Amino acid sequence: MTDLHDPRFATTLARGLSVLRAFRVGDDGLSNAEIAQRTGLPKSTVSRLTFTLGHLGYLVQSPRDDRFRPGPTLVAVGHVAATSLSFLIPAHDLMQRLAEETGTLVVLAVRDGDKLVLIRTWRPRYIASIWLEVGQRISLQPFSSARAFISAATTEEIDRIAVEQMADRQVLDDLLATRSQSCAEMARNGFVFTPAGSGTPAAYNAVSVPFRTSNLTEPVVFTCGALPPDATAERMQSEIGPKLADAVRSLERMTGQAPHLTRTET
Repeated sequence: MTDLHDPRFATTLARGLSVLRAFRVGDDGLSNAEIAQRTGLPKSTVSRLTFTLGHLGYLVQSPRDDRFRPGPTLVAVGHVAATSLSFLIPAHDLMQRLAEETGTLVVLAVRDGDKLVLIRTWRPRYIASIWLEVGQRISLQPFSSARAFISAATTEEIDRIAVEQMADRQVLDDLLATRSQSCAEMARNGFVFTPAGSGTPAAYNAVSVPFRTSNLTEPVVFTCGALPPDATAERMQSEIGPKLADAVRSLERMTGQAPHLTRTET
């Protein structure tokens, strides 16, 4: 577990990183006041942090409107982090082929606090699909992606997540309440399925499969999603879910990763 009161915990560093995590896809820069609102930090603290991060190149401040935007150093660090995930190379062709065959949007998500962040997307080239962008954050509400994540998380990982500071603790509690069902669904089918509107704000049908890599300390999640008229709930479960599970199993074999779960025969 992470003890925030441990003398080794660098609070100032944590606050600086929370400033960087405040930026979202679609933001046209953020003011100190907006960063303070998103992080919950005092504006005076944010001003010192943005000044330092700007001086180091992690943020840039526009002379036109004084708003902060991600800087070249942050982009470089993100590129290094992305290229260190060696499984993304074989995953690209597998997931692009899956997107083409199913006509769905395929995404890869990793956990960031009480959100899942999309780090890759694959779209069918000649079919309109739902539109989600790299960097977009998805709540840990019981969507298929979050349910797949929690089904793969170990007890130790869940304990570590539980002590983190989260804006909405209830979201994690609600997700944990679905864990046994999600684990059973993974064991039975090899994927989890969440239909549009099933007690969540999700507007699309989705199937998800977790994947473990030695590069990361938590599972990541591959998801196929589509609007109900484009992929019915029945098709998601009978065709697209099994194809996603097969793609992830292929990726495990290609990268030498142990299978997350052995399916049970129904």
